[in-house]
Amino acid sequence: MARTVHCQHLNKSADGLDFQLYPGELGKRIFDNIGKEAWGLWQKKQTMLINEKKLNMMNVDDRKFLEEQMTNFLFEGKDVEIEGYVPPAEDE
Repeated sequence: MARTVHCQHLNKSADGLDFQLYPGELGKRIFDNIGKEAWGLWQKKQTMLINEKKLNMMNVDDRKFLEEQMTNFLFEGKDVEIEGYVPPAEDE
């Protein structure tokens, strides 16, 4: 049976993550308050950030920047801004 959480990002009940994917207190907060769907949305944004900003995960400053962006996206409702990216237009 899937674990259910009240996802803070989506503001609804959602399937919870299967295990803690991020270390420390922030990882516990994500595990307790973020659903699989929201985590998937973050992973897409994270990949775009790493690629477009050429982040190096061996660099402490780059990891700190990415963690700040993750917190802003998942818990504060701030979208990730990526220079030059224009979302595809929705067909009407």
